[in-house]
Amino acid sequence: MNITIRLAAPADAPEMAEIHMRSWEAAYRDIIPIEYIREKNATRPALWKRILIDDNTTEYAIQSGGKIIGIMGIAVSRDEDADNAICELKSIYLHPDHFRQGIGTQAMAFAFEKARKLGKSVMTLWVFAENDNSIKFYEKCGFAPDGKTKTLDCGKKMDCVRMRKNL
Repeated sequence: MNITIRLAAPADAPEMAEIHMRSWEAAYRDIIPIEYIREKNATRPALWKRILIDDNTTEYAIQSGGKIIGIMGIAVSRDEDADNAICELKSIYLHPDHFRQGIGTQAMAFAFEKARKLGKSVMTLWVFAENDNSIKFYEKCGFAPDGKTKTLDCGKKMDCVRMRKNL
């Protein structure tokens, strides 16, 4: 499938929120309590409206046939131990209708190229330790756990693993 990836604009907020909600429902339904997913999803429209201000530089729309089918965030690492060489994949979510079609792999190639253009030589990301499907995908893309972990409260305690790839 041919995709295009572009910086998201304020007008994209409703579609970005919809992708975020549907992806969470599908990807996390067996690992995060459904009540928590519903609670978070209720905040998505306002969140995306706030995120996609006119000077957005980190949030991207993944499109096919002019329709947004995925979202991705690429930015300087937010981690305390990060140096200037590190870029972070903050998020990547596809609409469930577009899972396992090679779109994520194409999006990752875009993210790697974007990081290189920013002068970065390493990309990191955080993933739920229970999210086996995503971990397998990230490993296929060349990421490996780097030993850093953190715990988030997502209606239950969720361990997260940081993964890293040299670009």
